[in-house]
Amino acid sequence: MKETNWIKLMSTSEFAERKKSCDTVIIPVGATEGYGPHLPMGSDILVAQKIAELVSNEVNAMIGPSIEVGESYSLGGFPGTICITPETWTAFFHDVVESLVKWGFKNFMIINGHAGNVPLIGHVSRAMQDQYGIKCAQIDWWRFTQAKGVGILENSGWMAHGHASECGTSVLLYLYPEYVEMKHVDKAEPAREGFTRDSDIITYVPFHLTAPKALLGDATIGNAQKGEELVNKCVARIVEYMHQEFSC
Repeated sequence: MKETNWIKLMSTSEFAERKKSCDTVIIPVGATEGYGPHLPMGSDILVAQKIAELVSNEVNAMIGPSIEVGESYSLGGFPGTICITPETWTAFFHDVVESLVKWGFKNFMIINGHAGNVPLIGHVSRAMQDQYGIKCAQIDWWRFTQAKGVGILENSGWMAHGHASECGTSVLLYLYPEYVEMKHVDKAEPAREGFTRDSDIITYVPFHLTAPKALLGDATIGNAQKGEELVNKCVARIVEYMHQEFSC
């Protein structure tokens, strides 16, 4: 039988044996939503799953269940987007973590590919840490790559990470080139009306009204070489953290 770090692929016998020497679990979470005209709608979860695999190969950790949908109401105007209420998502994530706590996991690394999930994960993680004495950490992937993209990406500012642009295209071209439709690659500036990223007032304009292609930034300058360098740099940092903080 091929060795795996995915709990879902283990028999109960294999899981019980692995568990004797492993108390760290990685949970990949993401979304299914409009993601530019050229990238798969599951980009967030596909990347989270692959990063979980790469990290788990370097540390003593198993990979728990993926959560493939997220709080995506801002992108609900794009065909195919799946929207989960915060209450439903939080309850589901809570139950997944609680089940893993039951089986003895003490350290939780959440690889999160979707910004809408960030506060929900934080809410559950803080409560579970207080209740069970576990350790939780979250990687907000596209913000994490922004910090690590200086010197790799041509545009290391937020437009590289706006949505499905240089960073996302580069990462997907490296990890899942078969799912990237480069014939549809494009670049787009946000519509000025309703776009308030630099404003002191927060508003809630649907994404499809400010970015009709589900794209913010220049995806045409993305490439697999940038993606590989960025992924390797990010994985190394996550591994370093888990060795230091989780001793795994």
